[in-house]
Amino acid sequence: MPEPVHKEAPVVVVGGGWAGLSAAIELTRHHVPVLLLESARQFGGRARSFRFHDTIVDNGQHLMIGAYQSLLSLLQSIDIDTEKVFLREALSLSCFRHGRASLQFRTPRLPAPLHLLAAVLSARGIGVNDRLQALRFGRHLKTLRLAPDEDISVQALLHSEHQTAAMIHRLWEPLCLAMLNTPIAEASARIFLRALRDAFLHMNRDCDLLFSRIELGNLLPVPAAAWLEAHGAQTRLGERVTGLALCPHKAPGVQIGDRLQAASHVVLATPHVISRRLMSRHRVLKPLCDDLEQLGHEPVITLYLQYPESVSLPQPMIGLEDGLSQWLFDRRVCGQPGLIAVVISARGRHSELDNASLSQQLIAELASTFPAWPAPSTHRLVREKRATFSCRAGVDRFRPGHHTPAHGLWLAGDYTDTGLPATLEGAVRSGVDCATAILETLD
Repeated sequence: MPEPVHKEAPVVVVGGGWAGLSAAIELTRHHVPVLLLESARQFGGRARSFRFHDTIVDNGQHLMIGAYQSLLSLLQSIDIDTEKVFLREALSLSCFRHGRASLQFRTPRLPAPLHLLAAVLSARGIGVNDRLQALRFGRHLKTLRLAPDEDISVQALLHSEHQTAAMIHRLWEPLCLAMLNTPIAEASARIFLRALRDAFLHMNRDCDLLFSRIELGNLLPVPAAAWLEAHGAQTRLGERVTGLALCPHKAPGVQIGDRLQAASHVVLATPHVISRRLMSRHRVLKPLCDDLEQLGHEPVITLYLQYPESVSLPQPMIGLEDGLSQWLFDRRVCGQPGLIAVVISARGRHSELDNASLSQQLIAELASTFPAWPAPSTHRLVREKRATFSCRAGVDRFRPGHHTPAHGLWLAGDYTDTGLPATLEGAVRSGVDCATAILETLD
């Protein structure tokens, strides 16, 4: 590590989610004083854990893939053995309809992009024309590019690439919902193409599925906070920033109730709705706030169902067709046998149902798919109403960079201009890149 470069007021990182933790770690690694403030009583932001009866679960199933190099590097930098904390499996998508497998799509261990070619040719549940058109799309994937002002919906892209109705319904739409958390008729083709290229066109291990063997809170937030404290950074929980002190050509500060906290720089690593609220009082930041208002948000719903320990899925994750349920996760991977998580991404007809009605319908769908299963003993439904920004066509025009017009004020979060959808990889990459930009000003 280089010698200390800063001895004045700390860099104040507002928000202890994955972006804020990543920024704080990168600055601390370079001996920059850091003060990390989190309003909640735990770190993790929208990727956190909570208690469900006698076990700990997550507020959503944040599936990771082998292409998440920023995330994997960050974990390794704080001495986390990624081989131990993740179950790594080659990409395998199995979807069920009326209790039977309707699609099976697996990537073999072949060099990229031959693994994608082999997966399409060997897929079950699709016809010859489905395969031919999918291969045609795959051949175009490397060269397909859309400028921010030329962006179209994923649905329009797939139609222009002559994808069949079966392929759209059984493969592309579920992938779009899983990766962009936005309905296919609105989702950004530009970002969808970037995500597909990252997963399929570089190395065959990039599309591997990484299932965390531990809950999200213990994957990064808890060890990251401990690492920061051990390396001289300050971390504070229950500290809500209520305002920003910004003056031209002067170091900024943050207001915490009646107290002003001085800073050399301030990083807003809060969700874009909160960042906009904090910045809205400053005229110089109005155009930026107007852009953030355009980002919108999308929900994620997770229903946890506790079955007997003998109940399990045929693989850690499967999809369901023609119901409200989209993805099922077997929490046996996390040492929680019998616990099944049902995930519904983005807006849809499920959004209008209350918790009791939605839970009842999802339980009925699983009973229909797996009639041998007994009824669950307990369940809990979690609604993350603002899980991600709305990754719709044209949204990249409104995603900000890390710099802001206010001196010493920076932004970090999955909503910033990373080119990625709202994922943990996007949050980590944004935090690290924001810290790197600050380090360049200090140098």
